Amino acid sequence: MRIAVAICTWNRAERLAACLELLVRAEKPRSSWQLVVVNNCCTDDTDQVLDRYQTRLPLLRVSEPRPGLSNARNAAVAAIDADYIVWTDDDVLVDTGWLTAYERAFQRHPEASVFGGPIRPVFEGTPPAWLTQIWDLVESAYAVRNLGPDEIALDVDTNVPIGANYAIRMCEQRAFPYDPDFGRRQKGGALAEETIVIRAILASGATGRWVPTALVGHWIPSERQSVAFLRSYFALLGRTTHRRRVGEVATIAGRPRWAVRKLAAAECIYQFARLSRDPRRWLGPLIEASMLRGIVFDPGRPRTASSWPETSQSDGAPKD
Repeated sequence: MRIAVAICTWNRAERLAACLELLVRAEKPRSSWQLVVVNNCCTDDTDQVLDRYQTRLPLLRVSEPRPGLSNARNAAVAAIDADYIVWTDDDVLVDTGWLTAYERAFQRHPEASVFGGPIRPVFEGTPPAWLTQIWDLVESAYAVRNLGPDEIALDVDTNVPIGANYAIRMCEQRAFPYDPDFGRRQKGGALAEETIVIRAILASGATGRWVPTALVGHWIPSERQSVAFLRSYFALLGRTTHRRRVGEVATIAGRPRWAVRKLAAAECIYQFARLSRDPRRWLGPLIEASMLRGIVFDPGRPRTASSWPETSQSDGAPKD
């Protein structure tokens, strides 16, 4: 069995170095494995970081000049010759037994096509009190995922892993490329490029398994522990939902008329709600105003058709 670990990176040299250092120290699988790092238009010290790890890891370096996470993911897939691809991010801290946990899961479930593991938060410093109060409602905005301690079956509706910690068998991964209309693109883009693919694979009749021992931590810097970050995240979520709508109707200057009408009112409601010190009172208005802003100011075109399931709350929207 051949395993490939893939990381797509854009201008996070310091975090990438921390991620690679933990991969050096992690338990190594008995199977043949390689690490593929895709440099997606980096302008920082990413190449110098990779130079330092070239002889310490089985490293394959790939350059993708087209910006966008989906483009970078597709470049990784094209470069890999393996049986499974394990995806993680450049700001992730892998557990010592992370890769070997996936190896064992591949061996136990050769029939499965998709695998995923838990993602816990790793905060820089102490998170603000207001964020702690609403953490159960916004944790998925910080790429946190935990489907429990048992090895359960994945399903297309609710039990779906997310981008910082999942794996796909290569035959299915090659059959389901990532859509460049989705995925982060430097400071913008959209979301859900990976859950779209995972759901499409599962909807085709394939099976998946949750791997609770394949644990990673997701670094949450202090600047993301802010209302501004939540506003930007939910704007991207609104943009993502908009792009997956089928048959968009009346528009104003190319924007959906209903969203233009509702945006100003939603923003006023949010600003009034912010007068409250209780974040659970203003979070709902923040989400609505931010998602509408993402729809109205989407620089891309809405999709006119889709063969994939619609976005659900498990893609990132907090649950009531």
